[in-house]
Amino acid sequence: MTVRPILQWPDKRLRTPAADVPEITDAIRAIWDDMIDTMDAMPGVGLGAQQIGVMQRLAVVDASDARTKRIRLANPEIIDASAVLHEYEESSPCLPGVSAVVKRPRGVRVRYMDEGGAFIERDFVGLEATSVQHQIDHLAGRLYFDRLSKVKRDMLLRRARKLKH
Repeated sequence: MTVRPILQWPDKRLRTPAADVPEITDAIRAIWDDMIDTMDAMPGVGLGAQQIGVMQRLAVVDASDARTKRIRLANPEIIDASAVLHEYEESSPCLPGVSAVVKRPRGVRVRYMDEGGAFIERDFVGLEATSVQHQIDHLAGRLYFDRLSKVKRDMLLRRARKLKH
């Protein structure tokens, strides 16, 4: 298990949709393990594989206080979403030092392959739902600031550029 380096915005891989995972193998499980180590080394409750340069539809989420509810997802897709929106302050280690309040559905039902290769449908709510949606965006080549208005997105990216220099 290894903490892997995080790609930094504007790396083009962050804008490239990831490829589906055809099956769960020991190599996929090893990537998930590295992703968990990487997630634990940063402040965050989830990680998409593109963030570490792996262009496969893999994500990990753990929004528990004790960091004991690791969820490994392959090919996650939202199949239902709550009409009720919730706001959370979101950020990404790909664009350090900045964050923004993003509105997303409070709850989602997600279909994915688990670590055993089984297809699962699971409901996520609250912060866990926000993190799953955030990671699914990453896997599609989107970042949280894409959900902001143009004015807010431009301000956030300007602030991020200033922090880099």
